[in-house]
Amino acid sequence: MGVMCPCGVKVKAKKKCHKVKFNGVKGTIEGNLTYRADICVTNLASSTLCLEFKDKETPNKFSFLFKAISITSVKCKKEGQNCVISVKGTGMIGNKVYLFKAIFIDSIEQDKVKCFVIKNFFNQNGAVCVSQGSIDALGCQTL
Repeated sequence: MGVMCPCGVKVKAKKKCHKVKFNGVKGTIEGNLTYRADICVTNLASSTLCLEFKDKETPNKFSFLFKAISITSVKCKKEGQNCVISVKGTGMIGNKVYLFKAIFIDSIEQDKVKCFVIKNFFNQNGAVCVSQGSIDALGCQTL
């Protein structure tokens, strides 16, 4: 048995047909979102996070894969029976580097990606409900 993570999150979540915003683009673009993360505050160097967006409106025009290259902050906060995990850092799309912020909610009722913003590029446009159990907070029960 490994050492328990005092604060982190594991995410394997998808959301189909969600309208997102891109910087410099009027209106919203509909597509499918796939979130993956394996993050622990005590091991940021080997933590991973990625977001894939598949454009459904104008296939491939806005599709992208974002991968974190450096996770600089992970915060866990208990809110009632839920655990809210905030993650910040930098990541890449192609060969371009962006700052990002993501907030995941592990809820007893409905797991959510509260926000996912890639600065000066992308905003998921509000909270996204995902399958229950697809966000697994680590360490909130000890707070």
